[in-house]
Amino acid sequence: MNIDINWLAVVAAALSTMIVGAVFYAPPVFGNVWMRWTGRDPESTEGGSPWIFVGAFLASVVTATVLAGVVFLAYAFWGGTFLGIAVLTGLALWLGFTAARLLVHDLFDLRTLKLTALNSLHELITIVVMALIIGVWPPAGVV
Repeated sequence: MNIDINWLAVVAAALSTMIVGAVFYAPPVFGNVWMRWTGRDPESTEGGSPWIFVGAFLASVVTATVLAGVVFLAYAFWGGTFLGIAVLTGLALWLGFTAARLLVHDLFDLRTLKLTALNSLHELITIVVMALIIGVWPPAGVV
């Protein structure tokens, strides 16, 4: 079986992560809370290296590619609507890999559960938005 991926959807999904992150971690939304809970001051988060954003985008491309591939496989296996499968797959992958692994990581880093919950919420929104983009923009062969 060939896995069919819509690469434009992957790029759009990866770009969406930058927008979701910018909004989620903006000071009026959760940025001030995140800075307080991580012990950072606003000056320490300004003017960071642009390579941080390059690395974040490349990681998002990897995530979007894997998500698109797994969504295609899940759709081929279960059928249904591509959008529905995309969202359910995104939720399952977020819970099983992102949230669970972030919790383990943060437990050993001695981070608070409220910070873990905040970062997990960000990742949930990110993955759901990516899944929606991939789901509404399926590969050419998918109806």
